[in-house]
Amino acid sequence: MQKILVVDDAAINRDLLYEMLKSDYQVELAEDGGEALAKLQREWKEIAAVLLDLHMPGMDGFQVIQDIRRRGLIRKIPVLVITSEDTAEAESRCLELGVSDFIHKPFERTVIRSRVRKAMGLFSHRNRLEQTVEKQAEALKKQDHIIQVQEEKLKAEKAFERLMLEYQAAIMEVETRLKVLNAEFSQEYNRNPFESIKSRLKTPKSIYEKLERKGYPVTVESIREHLRDVAGLRVICSFPDDIYRLAELLIQQDDIILLRSKDYIKNPKSNGYRSLHLILSVPIFLSNEKKYMNAEVQFRTIAMDFWASVDHKLKYKKDIDNTEEIVRLLKACADSIEALDYQMQEIRNKIDSAKA
Repeated sequence: MQKILVVDDAAINRDLLYEMLKSDYQVELAEDGGEALAKLQREWKEIAAVLLDLHMPGMDGFQVIQDIRRRGLIRKIPVLVITSEDTAEAESRCLELGVSDFIHKPFERTVIRSRVRKAMGLFSHRNRLEQTVEKQAEALKKQDHIIQVQEEKLKAEKAFERLMLEYQAAIMEVETRLKVLNAEFSQEYNRNPFESIKSRLKTPKSIYEKLERKGYPVTVESIREHLRDVAGLRVICSFPDDIYRLAELLIQQDDIILLRSKDYIKNPKSNGYRSLHLILSVPIFLSNEKKYMNAEVQFRTIAMDFWASVDHKLKYKKDIDNTEEIVRLLKACADSIEALDYQMQEIRNKIDSAKA
């Protein structure tokens, strides 16, 4: 049977509560605040709830609650105040201190038993949730440690350093070719097909997590064979037709091989995401050899890139209310951006026609 501590200076109240609860719980009695705190000090792990009178000689109920709070027990044991005081101020003060319930005298058997059962049930449920969260946090901590160890192992491998150098060379190769096309357009048509290029290499941690998620071994050979986005570039264009023109000119170069293409502009994702993704095999030229490396190139308009940046940040926000509403608004924004991109493109075409 679970143990309940009843604290009241009036013997008649203690006896009454004892009779109401003894069939369901092991009931401990305390005559004042000092005795109650002494029992809590010794037996807090065994006590499942405290029924506490507010007005007692010496240490009153408020002082007992404050002491329970100071010891950190207010979140471990439900405290139910039992009192004849019927003021909103007293009840508000108790609730602010963290008590679970406020029960007015005279006692009614059904109310007492129901309130005690409810308070203990809520605390039991919360404690189980907290234990689950603690276990999950510990599991994540262990997982992070494993990832960190694997990350350090990857970094320490000479072959991994060499592989990252080769992927960086692939990024430089694609950047150079795009910049040449940009310079040619600038001279030929007096405008640039793209605004900027952003590039990144996957971190060792990200590489490890992706290999683990896909069930591949964590080796340099596995990275080279199974991952196609270690080297990544994002090309930001002004208009949608510049995306397609630039992508076509790039893959038409006779030593670049198109491995895969995903057009999320013509076929957006369900959340509204729009971008053109190309996986390319690109030649790099080293001191003693020429070899091909994979690189992922994403093409977006300026507006598409802004939307994707906001969407990415929101995905990592925790405890967001109205998630469905936010998703709906983001989708509406994506659709508006598409319309705006093509409207701006039409305006540009009219300006070019007028110049001609």
